Amino acid sequence: MSHPRLALALEAGLDIAEGRIGVFAPRADTDISDLPKARCQIVTGFKPDYDRFTAQGFDCATQAEGRYAASIIFLPRAKQLARAMIAEAAALTEGPVVIDGQKTDGVDSLLKEVRKRAEVLSVLSKAHGKLFWFAAGSGFEDWAASEPSVIEDGFITRPGVFSADGIDPASKLLASALPEKLSGHLADLGAGWGYLSRAVLQRAGVKSLALVEADYAALECARANLDDERVQFHWADATTWRSDRKLDGVVMNPPFHTGRTAEPDLGRAFIAAAARNLAAHGELWLVANRHLAYETTLAELFADVKEVDGDNRFKVLYARRPSRKSR
Repeated sequence: MSHPRLALALEAGLDIAEGRIGVFAPRADTDISDLPKARCQIVTGFKPDYDRFTAQGFDCATQAEGRYAASIIFLPRAKQLARAMIAEAAALTEGPVVIDGQKTDGVDSLLKEVRKRAEVLSVLSKAHGKLFWFAAGSGFEDWAASEPSVIEDGFITRPGVFSADGIDPASKLLASALPEKLSGHLADLGAGWGYLSRAVLQRAGVKSLALVEADYAALECARANLDDERVQFHWADATTWRSDRKLDGVVMNPPFHTGRTAEPDLGRAFIAAAARNLAAHGELWLVANRHLAYETTLAELFADVKEVDGDNRFKVLYARRPSRKSR
C-alpha cells in the first residue's frame, strides 16, 4: 500500500521529476514505492531500517552525501533532531523539502515554526498526520545539528539518542546491581552511548565486551565515551546479532517500544538474543519497567530466573544457564 500522504502529494503536484532524492529517516515499514528507487538515497542511522531498505535495493547511507534535487524527511520524535534534519536538507537541496509526520510526532507545531522561516507551498492532511513542503534555501541555519553534549560523569551524547539529557534511571539501577566481578567475555545489547558498558568494564575479570547498538549516532557517542581496548563496537540490530564466540555474560536495558507504541515483544526478542549468544553457564542481567512481564520468557529460555533488585518503577532480573531450546 502506498504511503497515503506521499501518494496524495505527488498527485497534487509535488515536483520530484529529476535528480537525486534524499529520503531522511524513513522507518522500515514506511512504504516509499511511489518514489523512483534509482534516484533515492536513504539517509538513516538506525540499522534495522538501513538493512531493510538496502535489501529492497535502495542506496543507503548513515549521513547525507552530496546534493539533492528534492528531500523528504520523515519526522523523528525528538524535536531537536527533527530541526537538525530540516536544516541539513534545506542546505543540501536545490528544490522542494518535504516534511511528513504524525500529529503525535509534533508535525503541527513544526509546521507553524517552518511557516515563520519559509513559504510553505502546500499542506496535505491524511491518516492522522500532515505532509507539507517548501522551497529549500536559507533561514534554518540556527536549527543545524549542535555539538555533542557533555552530561553527568563526563558522558558525551547527541540529540535524538536515547537518554540524551542524562543517565537513564533504569540503567543506573542495573549498574548498581551488577556483581563486583564479571568474568570472561560479555556483551551489552542495545548499549546506547555506553553507560552500562562503562559500568561493566569497571568490574574485575572482564576480558572483552561486545557493545551492540542499532543507532549509529549513539554508537559514535559510545566510541567517544569508552577508550578501552577490550571493547568491540558493533553497529547491529541486537535482536539478530550473533557473537563470534559464546559469551559468559550479557547485560542490557532493552527497549520496549518503537515510536510511541509499546511493543513488549521487542524486549522479548532481546532476551532471546541474549540466550542464543550465551554459553551453557552464561548469565544475563537486565532491567525492565515493573509492569513488563518478561519473567515468562526468561523462564522458557533459562534454567534459573530471579529478581535481584528493584523499586516501584523498575526491576532488575537475573537469569543463568540458557536452555537448549534457546539455541
